[in-house]
Amino acid sequence: MSESAVPDVLGPDLLVLFCGINPGRASAAAGAAFANPRNDFWRLLCEAGFTARLLEPREQFELLEFGIGLTNAARRTTRGSSDLRAADFVGAKERLEEIAATLRPGFIAFVGKAAYQGAFGERPELGMQERSLAGVRLYVLPSTSPANAAVSWDERLRWFRALRELLP
Repeated sequence: MSESAVPDVLGPDLLVLFCGINPGRASAAAGAAFANPRNDFWRLLCEAGFTARLLEPREQFELLEFGIGLTNAARRTTRGSSDLRAADFVGAKERLEEIAATLRPGFIAFVGKAAYQGAFGERPELGMQERSLAGVRLYVLPSTSPANAAVSWDERLRWFRALRELLP
């Protein structure tokens, strides 16, 4: 497994671990998750009540103070997720299962159906999944990528708020 240009944000007592698809070029250049300024991830986190203020991607390790972690299903940087191959996801399920067993987050929330599909090889519906990893519940959110323009801001926010309501 190669190193990612974007480090994981992991720690104890996570309420939720957000799992993106893979680092895009903007994120790789910044060394921070969801760094494309047109990506709605950080705005959605704040608006849905996960964070007390709008964080910048460079402040990603401050998420730990809110009980939030970050990782990606695939480690390789690409221009877009459509450039990923099945080989990029080899070991993703096992790595996530190890994180789940070790850190025991309340949820692993996949940011985009493609992140879940890459790890498990099946296309999910949005929301709570029947599958779990080491007893950790799994949830699928709409992608926050600017490439996912078909899903409106309001729809994305609805799914983020629904997840937030499940947390203590």
